[in-house]
Amino acid sequence: MVVAALPAMAQEVSKPFKAVATFSILGDLVRQVGGDRVAVSTLVGPDADAHGYNPAPGDARTLLEAKVVFVNGIGLEGWIDRLIKASGTKAPVITASKGVPTLAGEEHGHDHAIDPHAWQSIPNAKLYVANIRDALARIDPDHAAVFAANAAAYLAKLDALDKEARSAISAIPPDRRRIITTHDAFGYFAAAYGMTFIAPQGVSSESEASPRDVARIIRQIRKDKIPAVFLENIADPRLMQQIAKESGARIGGKVYSDALSRADGPAPTYLDMMSNNLKAFGEALRTN
Repeated sequence: MVVAALPAMAQEVSKPFKAVATFSILGDLVRQVGGDRVAVSTLVGPDADAHGYNPAPGDARTLLEAKVVFVNGIGLEGWIDRLIKASGTKAPVITASKGVPTLAGEEHGHDHAIDPHAWQSIPNAKLYVANIRDALARIDPDHAAVFAANAAAYLAKLDALDKEARSAISAIPPDRRRIITTHDAFGYFAAAYGMTFIAPQGVSSESEASPRDVARIIRQIRKDKIPAVFLENIADPRLMQQIAKESGARIGGKVYSDALSRADGPAPTYLDMMSNNLKAFGEALRTN
């Protein structure tokens, strides 16, 4: 009887525990650190916007079943506190951006001016990974060494990507390192890598771009000869198409700001997302 019970016990010990991340980029970082010890669910999926998300009926149950909940913080998920309270979950809530220096964003209308998109700086993403590693080790101390090893391997990949980013941006002439995107999602990237991003919307995609904002952007593109405007995967492309048409700037392709692509797209992971964006910026800005 004892021998028969051992496989079931071993299976129970090895069963991964459930973690929830609020959006797809954060979910990928948790998967990279958790490996096969953690079953990760995300509330806001690929190509979806976390700013104005309306929780689905099943989200409360997902939180209730979780052993840990990861949030970005910095004002990204205005809906999460209500959802956590409604779910009744007792899971610890971990702010993955803890320790990241906050950055002011452009203020448009009633938009808050703190930029929540800290993951757009690879050094910041390394802080996310460290916070995730430490939280998972507290939840499952028996496998702390596994999480530490997974994090170390992933941090090495982030270091390589950071070098790639600096090399790619340095190849763009300084006077061409200027880009228009839909909303102000690349402030941390700009600060880390020496680029200028201009957006008709503020740091939240929920804010509406006013006709005055759009006219100002068009004038600025013409005056500063800004080479390209970029479409974001979470945004309606019509605004940027209008700006490109009226300003004469080229559309430089699609970039990923607040969400990954689906598995069959060009940006199914954080590493893929950053590499895709670097390639898009380089191709659009290095040549006229």
